[in-house]
Amino acid sequence: MHTGKYFFIFLLLLGGIAAFILFSSQKKIPATAPPPFPLKIIAPEIPETLSFAGEQVPIEEYGIREKFDNELISNVYFHSNTIKMLKRSAKWFPLIIPILKKNNIPEDFKYLALTESGLQNVTSPSGAKGFWQFLKKTARQYGLEVNRDIDERYHVALETQAACDYLNDAYKKFGSWTLAAASYNAGQDKIADRLATQKENSYYDLSLNTETSRYVFRILAIKTILENPAKYGFSLSESDLYPAYKAQHIEVDSTIDDLAEFAKQHGISYRILKSANPWMRSNKLPDQSGKKYIIDIPVNK
Repeated sequence: MHTGKYFFIFLLLLGGIAAFILFSSQKKIPATAPPPFPLKIIAPEIPETLSFAGEQVPIEEYGIREKFDNELISNVYFHSNTIKMLKRSAKWFPLIIPILKKNNIPEDFKYLALTESGLQNVTSPSGAKGFWQFLKKTARQYGLEVNRDIDERYHVALETQAACDYLNDAYKKFGSWTLAAASYNAGQDKIADRLATQKENSYYDLSLNTETSRYVFRILAIKTILENPAKYGFSLSESDLYPAYKAQHIEVDSTIDDLAEFAKQHGISYRILKSANPWMRSNKLPDQSGKKYIIDIPVNK
């Protein structure tokens, strides 16, 4: 009886020692205090004065500074998107700016295209397409061909020209580049109606739907960042930017039945041909009763 009792006590002691050893081996070393957070997040600086297309922004008026600030914060801290805009603008602005200048459109409108699409051939939920986001009806109204085989909303030079024609019409109607820009989002009729019913003559005094009331401020925010990216924390070297788009232009006025063969004849792949000419929507270029098309053969392949 006594032997069993002592044996039981021995087992308890042995188990306690084993548990102590196991606990000691798994005991965590106290963590040191974490280092200070390395990123200092600050509110981006708002310029003392703002202008769009030579027209001053009344930043001192009620709500205007806050609206601009909201868009500036969104774009400064949407790092990936803003970096891509910086890169693409280096590629496409050299093509867009001369067309704006030729049509007496203020250069600030290059930022409208950037705001619309990020300089990508995207499609909006409403069906607008291309860098300048034309709906099919408006595109045809301003001379762009849109059908199964050809969609010139994807032709950067032609679509930029159509945008210039629209903006010149809007400026003639409103006498203000800022209102012309707002009408690019809302439509000329809607802006004209709001001006009349609210008895105002300035974009900044209008009560508009959420998208249009933000629209010009988005353009202003993107302009502010791209004009001085380092000030807002974007440090890109020349080699980080995409090279300016350059191409040899081939004039064609007859059917091309095999675009893959056409590409080979001009020393490029079908992929490069379609990438440089996204306005050709099928694998051939149909005859359009002698209409001349300009096909781009990229120089910097």
